Amino acid sequence: VQLQASGGGLGQAGGSLRLSCAASGLAFSSYFMGWFRQAPGKEREFVAGISWRGDTSSYADSVRGRFAISRDNSKNTVYLEMNNLKPEDTAVYFCAVARSSYAGMSPDLYRYWGRGTQVTVSS
Repeated sequence: VQLQASGGGLGQAGGSLRLSCAASGLAFSSYFMGWFRQAPGKEREFVAGISWRGDTSSYADSVRGRFAISRDNSKNTVYLEMNNLKPEDTAVYFCAVARSSYAGMSPDLYRYWGRGTQVTVSS
């Protein structure tokens, strides 16, 4: 299983970035997908998750209303649209495949992880 995240980079406060994560080697449409992030010196934290069908999503309180997760099962890709960026959004962002068709916020519920993509937001 491979997960390739892209779209990170430098953004400005109030701006937007869109992350993509392309998956291969698995039945992508069968799994709940999540985005996590890890800032320097902090634990990895849940950002957003989406059901296998794309009809249910969940968000961390810190990003709800600003970020949107979506997926295209025909392309084996999950996206994270990040709007109204804040400096505290600076982190390495990881996509992850859950162990089942539904998962919560705990990293332990996810089986496969991408390498991550750096997002840096300047004030």
